[in-house]
Amino acid sequence: MACWLAVTPGAALAAVRLGGWERGPLVHLVAYTPYAAGLSVLPLLGALGLRRWKAAAVAALSLAALTSVVLPRALPGVAADVGGPRLRVLTANIKHGEADPAALVELVREHKIDVLAVQELNAGFIAAFDAAGIGAELPHRIVDDPAIYVNGGLYSRVPLTDPGIHQHESGFTQAYATVTLPGGAPLVIESVHSCAPLSLADVPCWFAGLRGQRAATSDGPVRLLMGDFNATLDHGPMRALLATGYEDAAANMGHGLAGTWRPIDHGFSLPPIAIDHILIDPRLAIREYAVWPLPGSDHSAVFAEVSLPPV
Repeated sequence: MACWLAVTPGAALAAVRLGGWERGPLVHLVAYTPYAAGLSVLPLLGALGLRRWKAAAVAALSLAALTSVVLPRALPGVAADVGGPRLRVLTANIKHGEADPAALVELVREHKIDVLAVQELNAGFIAAFDAAGIGAELPHRIVDDPAIYVNGGLYSRVPLTDPGIHQHESGFTQAYATVTLPGGAPLVIESVHSCAPLSLADVPCWFAGLRGQRAATSDGPVRLLMGDFNATLDHGPMRALLATGYEDAAANMGHGLAGTWRPIDHGFSLPPIAIDHILIDPRLAIREYAVWPLPGSDHSAVFAEVSLPPV
């Protein structure tokens, strides 16, 4: 009996993950699928040691299922190039404006960032960011109403054209604009911030936010989405968005298991999970990818160098 109690959770999670059946509290559990995949070897070894062959078979199937969906995103990728100019982008959730503005400016300066997407902006951070010198690095900007912390903004080294605010069905707003580099196709960049499933009451908002993200197209505007999706690659709605044609920069380069968020305001500690993403249009390619600490925030800053298609 104890053997089956040990095997059943892994089998149940594998079924939920493969079926995209996360609802209610399962949304939170599915976020930790990579850790479950690693731990699922333990009930298999236990069942084998006890010679409980049926339980061992179930444990082996669970391990194979979870490993098959997790392992590919950790396999080393190869930097690609589609022949056009390159753009260095960074996304950072600044935790309601609590991140260190000088540290973020230093990341932008040190790594020669061209476009920065920021989530959870507020008026205080915008002023402190200016005082820290962001205007000298990225003089062009789009920020929505800074009174609402969930809003996402864009800062850019090059002009931002055709700006707008995308409000999806969850009620969250996301700034977007077009960046055009010499010799490259115009690129629409959007600072994503989707509703967080902090409680069971927030889960419908979470589904709505992910459903409201713009799909990739093969013949429409070349598009890049970057920001805090509040979803991992194991969540069904996130996988549905990727299925429209996007590639996840982290998984593309073999860094798909690198965590980008962990709670820092609670008495308990949870392992980091990857909920901040840079999604690229199928006509783009990834040259580099990295995750960097951001002092004061519960999120890390996520970087990619993108190769644009030529014109």
